[in-house]
Amino acid sequence: MRGKIRERILRVLLNNPSGNVSRYWIAKQASCTYPWVREFLLKLDDMELVEGTRVIDYHGLLRYWKSVSLKAKHRDYMIKRPLKVLKDASLPYALTTYQAETLFQNYLFPSRIDIYVKDGDWKKWHKLLSKKGLVGGGNMRLLLSDDHVFYKSFEVKGLRIVSIPQLIVDLLKEGGVCVEAAKLLIKGMEKHVRTI
Repeated sequence: MRGKIRERILRVLLNNPSGNVSRYWIAKQASCTYPWVREFLLKLDDMELVEGTRVIDYHGLLRYWKSVSLKAKHRDYMIKRPLKVLKDASLPYALTTYQAETLFQNYLFPSRIDIYVKDGDWKKWHKLLSKKGLVGGGNMRLLLSDDHVFYKSFEVKGLRIVSIPQLIVDLLKEGGVCVEAAKLLIKGMEKHVRTI
């Protein structure tokens, strides 16, 4: 649980880097207690990543998140027309890595579709995808993580993607050319953070 709460706080901070929020507000957004937030922010302050609730080293905080990020449980499928399947599905999801980056920045070839799904929907997604395709290595991956991964997710071209900080961390974890795409996203986010 400690790892999930740490990631929730990081997700909230990186989506709200200006420092215009209180520790109490962060605790509410992260669904955790004020003492957790206070203790963790003091640690991040000692690491010179934040000052109060303001992110002062955006890239450094992303690297830290990558280093402590929990590995998501996953299952692979081979699906024909996977984006149509997503658009037609009535279940919540959020795209990440290749396809999400392509929709937002258009740098990577979308070689695989990775989607986060809610814990309670895991079996429903499996049932849907196993009817639409084959189970096992393929072009689509279901990721099961803390439901907070949907925090600040947004829609692009009728498809839901994770928040930009979540996308960056997932790309960094993926490695290879995804790191190049993540660096481009970081550069854009750091410009935005400086103007706040």
